[in-house]
Amino acid sequence: MKLHVVFCLGQTEYALPVDVVLQMESFSNATVVPGAPPYVAGIVSVRGLVMPVIDLRIRFGLPAAAVTPDTRIIVTCSQERRVALLVDKAREVLKLNEREHQPAAGAISERSSGFVAFVHPLGSRLFLLVDLPKILGEVSHDQQPRALTGDQATRQQPALPG
Repeated sequence: MKLHVVFCLGQTEYALPVDVVLQMESFSNATVVPGAPPYVAGIVSVRGLVMPVIDLRIRFGLPAAAVTPDTRIIVTCSQERRVALLVDKAREVLKLNEREHQPAAGAISERSSGFVAFVHPLGSRLFLLVDLPKILGEVSHDQQPRALTGDQATRQQPALPG
């Protein structure tokens, strides 16, 4: 059993292992960075650290949504990089048995650009477990440039490494 943070984009529930999540925060806006890919909503300062915000709706090819009181950023850490993920809702932590993870079917994996690694059924609910390194561009799955690292975002360099 491993703890996972559950978040929503629309009516779909996703999950991230808690060991890559540093915290969850309310979200109101981000400072736009010129030249950043469309899925980079901008940069924010969380407890004194400046980091990029990836809008998961845009990253996953979904339409943008208005910010609501439920909108959250999930501050993650992967390979020493801190990045905030913008989601519609995030308020739940669940224990999921990793032995019950099912590989994402070919069609799901292809349609999700490889962002979904596993599917986890739990009662009447179905969670899509995301692959954080692919979302952040650390593992290539397409021709999208990598998201800004915290250090680059701090310097506000518009050019992104390829």
